[in-house]
Amino acid sequence: MSTRTVFRGPAFRGPARTRRTARRAASSRGMAWLARAGLVARGLMYVLIGVIAIEIAIKGSHQQADRTGAVRLVAHTGFGSFLLWLLVIGFAGLTLWRLSEAIWGGPEADGRKGSKRLANLARAVFYALVTYGILKYALGVGSPSSSDTQSQDLTAAALKHTGGQVIVAIAGVVVVAAGLYVMYRAYQLKFLKHLRMGAASPRTRKVVTRLGQIGGIARGFVFGTIGIFLIIAAKDANPRQAKGIDSALRALAHTPLGPWLLVIVALGLLTFGVYSWCEARWRAV
Repeated sequence: MSTRTVFRGPAFRGPARTRRTARRAASSRGMAWLARAGLVARGLMYVLIGVIAIEIAIKGSHQQADRTGAVRLVAHTGFGSFLLWLLVIGFAGLTLWRLSEAIWGGPEADGRKGSKRLANLARAVFYALVTYGILKYALGVGSPSSSDTQSQDLTAAALKHTGGQVIVAIAGVVVVAAGLYVMYRAYQLKFLKHLRMGAASPRTRKVVTRLGQIGGIARGFVFGTIGIFLIIAAKDANPRQAKGIDSALRALAHTPLGPWLLVIVALGLLTFGVYSWCEARWRAV
């Protein structure tokens, strides 16, 4: 008589059951709520950056036109502490949503491609860092570093190593390429495939389309500008030439078009923020 024992209990089915549970959690209403809350938080951040950039162009404001400036602006409102915690929740939601898409894939077929999952993993890491910075500020244990400081510190660290100039130059080219790609996708209305606006009126769909197109082009333009300064920093081996969002936007005011170029780009960033709120309503998550 055989003494072999066949295990059919919960322990045997545990790993598969855990994976199914995790996948259901990734596509649950709770995850969708977190994703939409995150898109609202992202929209607020871009709107505030746009407003600050307009003030820089018109009044020469010394407020930082980046995430740090936006967070400080929020903190100085009457409901600053409450709003900071909402931003923490929102960006934590974005982190979890992008992480779930990196693991399980997005709702669209191309969201399951390896390249898309890798891109979502990079977004999850980025949003996790943003969440951490805002969380520290909300707890009163430190403020998030400015985008200029972060860019210069990373560039300086890279330039200390052999081949550092090449590394920084490659990073600059990649950022420029990413900016151009964002602009191309926005111009070609590629973002519309992520929206579910069947019940919306034609006028609403048209408005959202224009918001996404204009905002995406402006966002990509800023990315490209940051990449150009990285290439200059690599060429001169000078980390001070590297710029974050704030300095990149301020540099636009010193072009032949003067502050008007900064105003145009700032309005574009503000538009992207409004589009993010539309995404929170109609994005497929």
